[in-house]
Amino acid sequence: MADIHAFKGTVFCDTKLELGEGPTYDPFTDTVSWFNILGRQLHEKHLPTGRKTVHALPLMASVIARIDDGRQLLATEDGLYLRNRATGELTPHAALEPDKPGNRSNDGRVHPSGSLWISTMGKTGADGVGAIYHVAADTVTKLFGDLSIPNSICFAPDGSIGYFTDTRVNRIMRVDLDVATGLPTGKPTVLIDAHGQDGGCDGSVCDAEGMIWNARWGLGAVDRYDASGRHLDRYLLPAKLTSCPAFIGLTANRMIVTSAMEGMSDAAREADPQAGQTFELGINVQGVFDAAYKL
Repeated sequence: MADIHAFKGTVFCDTKLELGEGPTYDPFTDTVSWFNILGRQLHEKHLPTGRKTVHALPLMASVIARIDDGRQLLATEDGLYLRNRATGELTPHAALEPDKPGNRSNDGRVHPSGSLWISTMGKTGADGVGAIYHVAADTVTKLFGDLSIPNSICFAPDGSIGYFTDTRVNRIMRVDLDVATGLPTGKPTVLIDAHGQDGGCDGSVCDAEGMIWNARWGLGAVDRYDASGRHLDRYLLPAKLTSCPAFIGLTANRMIVTSAMEGMSDAAREADPQAGQTFELGINVQGVFDAAYKL
């Protein structure tokens, strides 16, 4: 039985987002980034100054990754773009699903090798139309298909294991990987079976000890599991639609969690007044930084 922990953290950003997602941290600039996917916005907060910046985007986007001092990789509803940090200019990099205009990007993360795992899903949440892709430089390889809401993409700190889920199925999968490429070397197996349980397994991160931290959509919580899938802790948060955690800070010892209001009725929003805000969990963690994407 997991230990249940009351929320002892703080509000990291009180802006209420329709679909807060994709948080990440750049230790080179000491800046946290996250998205309002449906609002087509990229949010940034510079930790030393607390300065908050919101960038309007021409497309729905869900994942951003560092390339170098001048460029980032942006995953959007119609493919991958290189983003100029200074100007925000977007340059097409790689198509994902040009034959599926009804899809958009969803969860994703850079593997320690520098390759990207990126998922897609239907804009209306249709069953089985999504997939997870591996992107190395500009080569796109489909890994897993027939997914509805692919999420929970993260990697063991040495890159030897990958994790993912279909939130609609609610089983977190484990697959062995080639550490040099981030490509699977075997077939996925079920690690954590939450099928039929309350709350959807959403975004995840893996810490320096190989522990998996998973946001539970609908439960207002982040769950911590060990590498065998044993449920160790549940940390409660003051918004029900918790979507994704991220390690932040120069030593990756802090954690933030995004949340959403998507699909909530007026009554539900009134009953969940902090829905859509971004929270700091208020505990000390042993995180790791996401790798830079290698062109």
